[in-house]
This record gives sequence, C-alpha cells and structure tokens, in this order.
Amino acid sequence: METTKKIIQTTDAPQAIGPYSQAVMVENTLYCSGQIAINPKTNELVLDSIQLETHQVLKNVGAVLNAAGCDYDDVVKVSIFMASMDDYAEVNKVYAEYFTKNPPAREAVAVKTLPKNVNVEISVIAVKQ
Repeated sequence: METTKKIIQTTDAPQAIGPYSQAVMVENTLYCSGQIAINPKTNELVLDSIQLETHQVLKNVGAVLNAAGCDYDDVVKVSIFMASMDDYAEVNKVYAEYFTKNPPAREAVAVKTLPKNVNVEISVIAVKQ
C-alpha cells in the first residue's frame, strides 16, 4: 500500500524561512513544523511580551492546522522550545487557553537559541478525526 504525502501551505501563517514545509499530511496524520511569532500579515516578529509572543505562535500553529482541515482538538503531540525556562509559567498559561480539553502529550525544553532569536517555538503533530 502506497502512503500519500501532501504538503500543507497557507498564507495565514508565516512562510517557511528555510528548506521545509509548514506541514506535511501523511494519510490522516499532520506533522507541523515549528512556528515562531511572526505575524503573517506584516512579516514582523511579535516580541512585546512572552504572552503576546506565545499567542502569535499558537495562532500560527492554528492557521496551519486549519489549512489541513484540523484544529487544536486534533493535536496529539506538542513540542515547546523556549530560550529560557523562566518563561515556562507564562507560556503554559497561554498554552492552556488553546488546549482546553484532553490536552495532548507534550514536552517543554529550554534551548540555547531559536531562529531569529525568538523566545518560544512550538511544533505539533495532529491526527485528523
């Protein structure tokens, strides 16, 4: 049986800043690349606060999910990368607004640096119901 690989692309999320796709759908599983806080309308980073930055990241994740016919409830795995664990509590508060029931599996890790020196990057895996 041949598996199908469909590239997901939307202008409602930032365009890829490297040789990768915003997301790839394989059968009913969606693999989303990491999103950072670029406003897709202005192409500017949203870095006013860790809360606003995290909201923009999750809005971008949502736009990619929607382009594939999914939503936050379809997410089964989340990876959160932060420049500092000092931001964990605030990132977690914003995150909880998007994943309100049956939250997905997740890890949250601190890394030395992120693309464009942002404070948070989030990637997800979703299974279309």
